Amino acid sequence: MFIYLHNPRCSKSRQGLKLLEEKGVEFEVREYLKNPLNLSELRELSQKLQKSVLDFTRTKEAAYQKGLSEKELFELMAENPVLMERPILMSDKTAALGRPPELLLEIL
Repeated sequence: MFIYLHNPRCSKSRQGLKLLEEKGVEFEVREYLKNPLNLSELRELSQKLQKSVLDFTRTKEAAYQKGLSEKELFELMAENPVLMERPILMSDKTAALGRPPELLLEIL
C-alpha cells in the first residue's frame, strides 16, 4: 500500500494525485500539513528517498534557516511541515519525490 503525502493547495501535488488516480494506483492520502510527519517518520522518509533532508526541503519558505545541521533541519521540518517538498509517494520500502509528478511512477 502506498501513502501519498499531499498538499491540496499545491498544483504539483494535485497533478500527482490525478496521475496516480488515472493509473489506477491504490494509495492513502496523508495531508501532511494537517497530519505532519514526526522526526522518526522524516528520518525514515529520507532513507526511503535516498536523499538528505536538505534534498527534500523547500528552501524558499520563510521558515527555512540556512546553516543548520541535518539533525536541526529534521527538527525544523517536524515543527514546520510546510518545509517538506511535495508531492511524495511512499511504500514500506521506498519513496519518490514527484518533481515532476511523473517521477512518482518510478516506484510502482
